[in-house]
Amino acid sequence: MSNKTHFGFEEVNTDQKAAKVGNVFHSVAAEYDLMNDVMSFGMHRLWKRMLLELAGLPENAVVLDIASGTGDIPKLISDKFPSSQIHVTDINGSMLALGKERSINENFFHNCSFALVSGEALPYQDQTFDLITISFGLRNFTDKQAGLKEMKRVLKPGGILLILEFSKPTNSIFSKIYDWYSFNVIPKLGNLLVGDANSYKYLAESIRMHPAQEELKQMVLECGFERCKFYNLVNGVVAIHQAK
Repeated sequence: MSNKTHFGFEEVNTDQKAAKVGNVFHSVAAEYDLMNDVMSFGMHRLWKRMLLELAGLPENAVVLDIASGTGDIPKLISDKFPSSQIHVTDINGSMLALGKERSINENFFHNCSFALVSGEALPYQDQTFDLITISFGLRNFTDKQAGLKEMKRVLKPGGILLILEFSKPTNSIFSKIYDWYSFNVIPKLGNLLVGDANSYKYLAESIRMHPAQEELKQMVLECGFERCKFYNLVNGVVAIHQAK
């Protein structure tokens, strides 16, 4: 891997990115859920439900959720697959603490375990999980290929990887409107609601630097998965990649 990578549009040393991303999420953690609702007009909740429709878990499944944040995906898995064991992980301590607190308050703590974990170096044995989910987290990785290879390593044979991530709009006119909203409205909302415009400027930039749908599909296949397909949502603003 090159010793340079992108932090939004800024080029930084690879050993600096994780700390910079960490500062972003420490800054926005307290209002993270509010901003997600405002920025997506509440649609992120529907997208996450759609993600879990592709899971198809057996009884007593073992699940790993990476970049869990405040626990939206673990809560949905717990509700939909109550016999599952869910490993709730995040590299950011502020976000993980909020997720754990929420699991207690909203009563999905019973089948969850929590760990401060990097998705690029998973501390689990080979062939451990039936399902791995990652929602709006992959674009923040310093080395996406390293992370995908780790996910493949810890999945059981026949296991499923589900990635929900911002992607590239398929309509040029819609894309221009989306760009205007991302770079003009979202940072202002961040400043108004969180007092932090720069973190949401990074959000918009990180989305533009993330691989498009087909490119991410090929990356997943190159990392050892046998099959990968994607589903565009909202004209490609968001995509779900499903790999086996």
